[in-house]
Amino acid sequence: MKGKHGSNWTVRNLNPRVAGAVAGVAALGVIGGIVQVTTGSSGSDPADSVAAIQTVPQAPNQTDRSPAGTPEARERKADKREADKRERDTRDRASRERRTEKKTPEPVAGPRSEVIERAKTWNPGTSDRVSYSQTDYHNGYRTDCSGFVSMALGLPKPGENTVGLTSSRLTERISMSELKKGDLVMDALGTNTTRHVVIFEKWANSDHTAYWAYEQRGRYGTDHRTRDYGLSSGSEYKAYRPTNL
Repeated sequence: MKGKHGSNWTVRNLNPRVAGAVAGVAALGVIGGIVQVTTGSSGSDPADSVAAIQTVPQAPNQTDRSPAGTPEARERKADKREADKRERDTRDRASRERRTEKKTPEPVAGPRSEVIERAKTWNPGTSDRVSYSQTDYHNGYRTDCSGFVSMALGLPKPGENTVGLTSSRLTERISMSELKKGDLVMDALGTNTTRHVVIFEKWANSDHTAYWAYEQRGRYGTDHRTRDYGLSSGSEYKAYRPTNL
């Protein structure tokens, strides 16, 4: 016999009156169990028997799901709503950040930096440096101080000499305090054995008593070291700014 909510009922040896009572119990329904009804002792009149109604627990159906109205179901729904809200908030925040993000411009290598980069191609201060010579050439440029500077400035090969670098078409005089990366410090007086030119890179200290420079120096070759040319009173070294910087 099937009861309310699909419960299973087992009914044995019932007279009509007892069967009617059992049917009433079945109508009320017992969820999740089997109801077994037995009569009185053997040999008694079934009509006078007292029905004993017993529910026998039934193993739960593993495929059953909690009804939508149970606390567990409501909790699952609440958890899902919260997870969905967090996901939406994360997407919205990322979208706002993309719209308001200010991109930092990529640094652009200017002509002053290019002068320094070209100077480095002669491997200053290393075993691969270009040796000094007033008669030899490296990639078309003379390997003396003015040939090296001409190469770094991108001037035509084989390069100007020191006196030529002071020409107003190539450089202009500035004060030592105005020096910037890529500027020159030159002694254009004297002879080809005393004249010299270096490329200013940066100040070596806050007092400006020395600076870092690239140069092609005699008996050595390409170098990168601190110098103080032009900083002492009466020095023949003067500061120049290339016109192409």
